Amino acid sequence: MERRAFTPSPVVSRPIATVVGGRPEVRDDNWADVSSVIRLDAGQFPAEALSGIAAFSHLEVVFHFDRVPVEKIETNARHPRGNKDWPLVGIFAQRGKNRPNRIGVSRCRLIEVSGHDLHVKDLDAVDGTPILDIKPYMAEYGPRGTTRQPQWATELMRDYY
Repeated sequence: MERRAFTPSPVVSRPIATVVGGRPEVRDDNWADVSSVIRLDAGQFPAEALSGIAAFSHLEVVFHFDRVPVEKIETNARHPRGNKDWPLVGIFAQRGKNRPNRIGVSRCRLIEVSGHDLHVKDLDAVDGTPILDIKPYMAEYGPRGTTRQPQWATELMRDYY
């Protein structure tokens, strides 16, 4: 069977919301209890697009790391956070912001829904961050079975939340 070269076509996304409030600057740690608002774009969506979401305790949020300059994108292996005590691992073995498509995924607590606003805590995205998608967190989408991770990842996450 002949194998064809894969030539991906560009994927175009339009933000559906924006983070309002919370942290103004990018920092790696201490996201626990950071309060912010995910403001749905009223020009694209009626408030009823959020109907029923208040029944969920947590959200999964997909966002764009818009403050990462294109020239800072990582494609190779690196030491997470530049820490030489941790192993050299590929960009896809870590969750750093300098990813090829600069896409972040976060889970946060949903506190309140008000019109086009989702009041959340623990969202690790800063004020002004473009939101690409919002999904309710459902336990059945969590990992099945036992999970594992290397010790360096546990150390890295020690003060994240």
